[in-house]
Amino acid sequence: MATVLDQLRSMTVVVADTGDVESVRALKPVDCTTNPSILLKALQHPTFADLVSTEVAKGKSAGLSALQVADALTVGVGAALAALVPGRVSTEVDANLSFDMAASVAKGRALIAAYEARGLGRDRILIKLASTWEGIRAAEVLEAEGINCNLTLLFSAAQAQACAEAGVYLISPFVGRITDWYAKAQGRTFTPEEDPGVLSVQSIYRDYKARGIKTVVMGASFRTTGQLKALAGCDRLTIAPALLEEMAADTSTLTRVLSPGAVDAAPRARLTEAAFRWQMNADAMATEKLAEGIRNFDADHRKLLAMIAERLA
Repeated sequence: MATVLDQLRSMTVVVADTGDVESVRALKPVDCTTNPSILLKALQHPTFADLVSTEVAKGKSAGLSALQVADALTVGVGAALAALVPGRVSTEVDANLSFDMAASVAKGRALIAAYEARGLGRDRILIKLASTWEGIRAAEVLEAEGINCNLTLLFSAAQAQACAEAGVYLISPFVGRITDWYAKAQGRTFTPEEDPGVLSVQSIYRDYKARGIKTVVMGASFRTTGQLKALAGCDRLTIAPALLEEMAADTSTLTRVLSPGAVDAAPRARLTEAAFRWQMNADAMATEKLAEGIRNFDADHRKLLAMIAERLA
């Protein structure tokens, strides 16, 4: 009997939300996505001990900074994951650049160049940027250069609309973090059918399909398999190993929830920066979770830099 994971794979591209090489090898996702928290954990694992030692030694010899070594390690982990999946690996731009368009563009170009130096073409990589106004504008520049982007920390319709208008390749709306916010604010739990995070992604998906928008919708940040089942049929879903394993052991029947449908929505006026910022300001959940996500990713990036600086010393 087909497992829930097998059934999901028949209707949705499954992406692994991990830097764990063994999990990727065992679970065989199409793509992989990483972030600073995942990278910090991965680089402390014995799997990457040789990579860390090699890059630190190179850094010492060349007089490189901790940041330069961190970038080399980030690309090294991405290259290792790319060797295990047929699709793409998402690599994140530093969180502290989230409000600097020019610096984000420069970092995206540098990451792609580093991958290309390792023999990995840009068709195997997605540059991951926070869905701030500046991050979206940076993605628009990179997409025009043939560098595809994954816009992350996405919590609102305004962010989704701005990303679509910028022509970004893929968005990662965060299901679980939206649910966490509403659960705390309302003091309750939700069934998958009424889950605010699930409903948000369903709404974005249906709006994109109705308007013929090509940007890929990849639900992210899941807490339960119930949330995943409620998004069966979404373009892509990025899933942590524990939830992938749970679905691989489940032989119940999975019903498709999302399908493309016909393009039938009227054109919409392009979102201005003022309108984007106003809509974000009016959405307390999106504003708070975006800021929190950037802070947390930056904290883990700084931990990684401190770990490297200690080794360099």
